[in-house]
Amino acid sequence: MKADKEHWASRLAALAAECEVPGASLAFWSGGDLYACATGVLNTATGAAVRTDSLFQIGSITKVWTATQLMLLVEQRRLTLDTTVAEVLPGFRVGDRQATETITLRHLLTHTSGIDGDLFVDTGRGDDCLERYVTACAALEQTFPVGGSHSYCNSGFVIAGRVVEQVTGQVWDQALREQICAPLGLAHTWTLPEDVLRFSSAMGHGDDGGLAPTWGLPRSIGPAGLICASATDVVTFSRAHLTPGALLAEPAVMREPLVDLPNPHCGGRQWGIGWSLDEWGGHQVAAHTGDTVGQHAALWVLPELETVVAVLVNGGRSIEFQHRLISELLASLHQLTVPEPLAPPTEPVDVDTAAYTGVYERAGSRIQVSSHGGGLRLRTEPTGMLVGLAQPRTLDLTAVDATTFVGRSNGDATWDAVVFENRPGGPSYLHYSGRATPKTG
Repeated sequence: MKADKEHWASRLAALAAECEVPGASLAFWSGGDLYACATGVLNTATGAAVRTDSLFQIGSITKVWTATQLMLLVEQRRLTLDTTVAEVLPGFRVGDRQATETITLRHLLTHTSGIDGDLFVDTGRGDDCLERYVTACAALEQTFPVGGSHSYCNSGFVIAGRVVEQVTGQVWDQALREQICAPLGLAHTWTLPEDVLRFSSAMGHGDDGGLAPTWGLPRSIGPAGLICASATDVVTFSRAHLTPGALLAEPAVMREPLVDLPNPHCGGRQWGIGWSLDEWGGHQVAAHTGDTVGQHAALWVLPELETVVAVLVNGGRSIEFQHRLISELLASLHQLTVPEPLAPPTEPVDVDTAAYTGVYERAGSRIQVSSHGGGLRLRTEPTGMLVGLAQPRTLDLTAVDATTFVGRSNGDATWDAVVFENRPGGPSYLHYSGRATPKTG
């Protein structure tokens, strides 16, 4: 069925107001047609209006683009998914010698390398920034043995971007333009601020509605999360993943489930090559989200329904906003019900929580779990480079079953899921926000 653009422009504006979102851009492709609408302001200090061609930071959706770059090289037989990183990057090192020798490109693209991967180090603005970043990875420890679990790993995708540089002989930004942007005609997709500033572009906003403390992340994080794009460019890129030969000869390979997630309540139950994977109403959903400094992006691809949706925002209650928008949109387009996020059960669940209390720690985050009111309280504290970029959070957890809990911050409409895992004869883990965090005390 045809969508009513005026209706969705009105709903976008209404939902943004209800969720305190300063500005938002929506684009979706369905029924062979592309729709785009925008609302609000790019910057509350200037009042500049959001346009459908405005650029937002798409954050970690960038990872799908980087994965696509590597898959193009795989199709050209310049690499395989089982090529080890050390084979391509002779200077590659992480803290564990065996991991250094065995991590493959497949491990990087499925977040199964085990690298403690939230290293947000600024290695400068030079064209050697990724090379210098990979050198800095030598101190990173393993959160689990290579291939032993799934944990979202930003560092792995920066390393993947460096592999692209090594094989193509170009800096990652240039390779991105030649491999993807130019073939698809993406004129509103850029990585460097001096390019983004030539366009109408968004500024992030904090929880208090004020401007974010900084515009963006350092260039060294590029392949993991530095693309700025319009919502329509994001949709155009994603549509290419539904058309063999538009970029990849066999793009569906990237949507094959390869990993079952230990916490299946955080936006997907499985992972493919670059994509988070789920199933709604019997239809596969390939998705990714992205968070930077005060900006939030979400992308959903439904191959069987030939539908792609991208929504970009610059603050506010973004998770609630994005969930309400996609739920309304897919119900209207396809009579499809989007599953609700996990929530507390109607009847209390009695769980012995003593084994779960303690300290869990990884690069960039320290998590304290303590007994509280007969249940558990989770407190996250950013550490290292993330201090000042991420904010501390406190969640009072309610049991859903013996290992699964939910909690939310004051004012949030949606619940976050936390899964505890005790491995016999091995470490214990807290699975939250896509990361596996080992218990350290």
